[in-house]
Amino acid sequence: MSCLWSKKTGEKDMSFIVTTKNAPDGLILIITDKDIVGKVFEEGNKQLDLTSKFYSGTEKSIEEAKELISNAYILHLTGKDSVALGVELNFVEKERIIWIKDIPHAEALIAQ
Repeated sequence: MSCLWSKKTGEKDMSFIVTTKNAPDGLILIITDKDIVGKVFEEGNKQLDLTSKFYSGTEKSIEEAKELISNAYILHLTGKDSVALGVELNFVEKERIIWIKDIPHAEALIAQ
């Protein structure tokens, strides 16, 4: 398992692909590391298919992503930088992260 927590997310330039979806209970925010969008990762019976429209969105900086998170109801995070951001902001517990081919994925419900 790769280590996500060796650096704070602000210590390097990061860009994400961010998509928003409106749901009855609030905003669903999909944040994916830019370099893995459009790829498929499989391991055993688990799959991350990042080729669908669900993962297509707009490139955002870490500051822009953090601002959007403040309005989110559900976070859907995929990739080392995206999941590290969720951990750093205390929305994701490390033991709840799913790993597929060394790619982390986590989801969080934010009570507001």
